[in-house]
Amino acid sequence: MASKPKATGRKRSSSNGILLRYRDKDTAYGVTRRTATRIAGALGLSETQVVHVALANLARQTLPRYELDEGPLTGAQMDAIDRLQPPGRGKVVKKLF
Repeated sequence: MASKPKATGRKRSSSNGILLRYRDKDTAYGVTRRTATRIAGALGLSETQVVHVALANLARQTLPRYELDEGPLTGAQMDAIDRLQPPGRGKVVKKLF
């Protein structure tokens, strides 16, 4: 009877993960393992957490965080904005330029 392989306590890597290859030298688009290790030590994180932090920062810098405008406001939208303005608190401007 064949024996079962011993469990190592580690999960198998999922198929939706990525392979990260460190660069041979630091550049604007990649870092060495040494640099990643130094960043992890300075932040008190694991190297995996450092990669996630870097990707989260890149997402905040790159991706829009609001729905893109689909053109000028409709008349109904402008009327709704006008109704929300408290009376006597200033003048609603329809155009900035």
